[in-house]
Amino acid sequence: MEFDQNRAAKPFSVTLPDMIRAALRMLKQWRARRATRQILAQLSDNQLRDIGLTRHDVKCKR
Repeated sequence: MEFDQNRAAKPFSVTLPDMIRAALRMLKQWRARRATRQILAQLSDNQLRDIGLTRHDVKCKR
């Protein structure tokens, strides 16, 4: 197999639109996790225990 045959058709490069899309995706994920933490924070300790979480799990931002 020749070297040229084994080379990728398009070299890897990150473009500005790709970076913007990635940043927007990260922001959307962060907002979803934040909303989930806010909802979980409103639950009682008993309700959290029912779903296998503790108050500490809700407050920790992993």
